Amino acid sequence: MSLSSQSGRQLSALGLIVLLLAACSTTEPVRNGTPIPQQGDRNLFSQLGKSDVDRMADVEIRENTQILRVLMVKLYKRNPHELKKNILLNVDEMVASVFENQHGWRFKEINEAQDTYAINQAFQADYQGDRVLSLIVGLETMLIKAHGGKTEFYLTDTIEPQSIYNVARNMEIAVWQLSNKRDSNGQLFLLTNEINNHERNLSFEREFGKIIGTLDLFAITLSEKIQRGITRTVQALATALFLPF
Repeated sequence: MSLSSQSGRQLSALGLIVLLLAACSTTEPVRNGTPIPQQGDRNLFSQLGKSDVDRMADVEIRENTQILRVLMVKLYKRNPHELKKNILLNVDEMVASVFENQHGWRFKEINEAQDTYAINQAFQADYQGDRVLSLIVGLETMLIKAHGGKTEFYLTDTIEPQSIYNVARNMEIAVWQLSNKRDSNGQLFLLTNEINNHERNLSFEREFGKIIGTLDLFAITLSEKIQRGITRTVQALATALFLPF
């Protein structure tokens, strides 16, 4: 076995252990003073129907969804004009309505767009709807579809490592769009990081980096577990197209 292969396996194993410990923890972890939502069904009978990879998938998608919630709050605070396009003008209520209500991830406010269609819509010059809502719904539905349309996993479920890898690359494209897509006046469609003589705020970049890193780790671990290779893709972000998932 080559040194690089052995190191890769050790990294994957370490990541799996960390995530499994988080999944099996009996205490509710706290992030920034706020309890992180835990998996709904953690009883013994439910866990018997899961493999280690299933538990890792549970944790991965739950953590990434939580980060998207955080990003939605941050985007509305940086772009309050987008929130004003909705009936709900309270940020927390708006985020809760998106992530907690039963709506099938279809919102009339954004033309019921999902995944990459919703992401692209958020950066169209003639789009008059809520760009934050369109972007976040696009990212979350893309994430869910890459996991076979599920958010909890059992032995009978199959997740394609290539789909997870491709979504990580798509996240990178979305981050590039956030930082570079501008309207006819040269203004960014959505404000994120702030870098000037008085402030250096890269919190958006850090949050997206967490999602991309977690997806890559899971894709590698899943690929080794089921012995199915990943086709790695290198694209120039300025001209990159969203990959299928």
